[in-house]
Amino acid sequence: MADLSARMDVVFRRNPRAALRIADLMRKYVERLRPRGKVVVRVMNFCGTHEWTTVHYGLRSVIPKEVDMVAGPGCPVCVTPSAYVEATIGLAMSGVRVYTYGDAYRLPSARACDDIRSLSDAKAKGGDVKLVYSFLDAVKDASSARAESVFLGIGFETVFPSYAMLIRNGRLPEGMYFLSSGKLTPPAARLLMERNIPVDGVIAPGHVSAVIGAREWEFLPSEYKIPTVVSGFEPIDVLLSVAEILRQLSREEARVVVEYARAVSYEGNTMAKNLIKEVFSVRDSQWRGLGVISSSGYCLNDAYSRCDGALRFNLKLEDAEASEGIPSGCMCAGVISGVNKPTECPLFMTACTPQSPYGPCMVSSEGTCSVWAQHGLQLKKAVETDL
Repeated sequence: MADLSARMDVVFRRNPRAALRIADLMRKYVERLRPRGKVVVRVMNFCGTHEWTTVHYGLRSVIPKEVDMVAGPGCPVCVTPSAYVEATIGLAMSGVRVYTYGDAYRLPSARACDDIRSLSDAKAKGGDVKLVYSFLDAVKDASSARAESVFLGIGFETVFPSYAMLIRNGRLPEGMYFLSSGKLTPPAARLLMERNIPVDGVIAPGHVSAVIGAREWEFLPSEYKIPTVVSGFEPIDVLLSVAEILRQLSREEARVVVEYARAVSYEGNTMAKNLIKEVFSVRDSQWRGLGVISSSGYCLNDAYSRCDGALRFNLKLEDAEASEGIPSGCMCAGVISGVNKPTECPLFMTACTPQSPYGPCMVSSEGTCSVWAQHGLQLKKAVETDL
């Protein structure tokens, strides 16, 4: 992955003509919008990886200043409810092995218990927590473990086919359970529109759409008149997507366009969708910072309830967060809604840093605050230097 990222960097920085041509095109579209009084165009990077690309490659230095690129709720770790962190901390401290991805390892809860706010803290105090790269790695380890165990199933639609396959095929060893915190992304986008968050265009997540299909985003243009582009993750992908949104706005159009055609179809991956449907049911689900969103979460269906960690350990996860799980003073709720920038939060890079995260958006590689903290200097200088 590191080698691929380095090659992408070289392609982008040493071949600026394509980026410059796209930037010129964007400026022409912006000029066409001026007579209609459109001075600022707000484009949402729904996916955290698109925000990473935008920041890491300094794309805000290339995109016209009239385009305000804002982040969305597309980081599955960031929106995982605090109740799940608290519950798994309790399990780990009671001798149940908790498997988790690295991004979720330091995810802070809204409430501390005996100075423990994360699975990392729990591990440091003797809790049974083990980092894994995949669900399969957890299954293999649990096969030889003596204690009961649970896998914290965080993620969007992208990862749930792999979860579903192992569960359906009976690969979970005796004593291992699955705790689902899976989220469906289109309902979150709909919620933002219903809350009248000012957005003129949406860059929809590419990897999610490779599973669910571009069709799932049709409600944005059809119901809300918002141009939507399903984008790839290279810098040129993002620039092309912004240009397409500006083109549609300049022509007073609104439709779904698949820029990421090399991976995404209109209908999506039928086999993957059917596999998810076989194992999981859709339910209302809580998103940290956004609240409960209708039909936005995955839970194991009745046929696989024997694998459900919430049932096995009698975890009370519903209505567990009185304030949506955001710590006092933290602006993560505004950041994932596209209302606030990380730099507007008084805790950003003071009480909340990548080394000592206070809010949920400062943990994951897809978290907006983490991305800005680690790559933000490139916002102003990286691409300006090369282009």
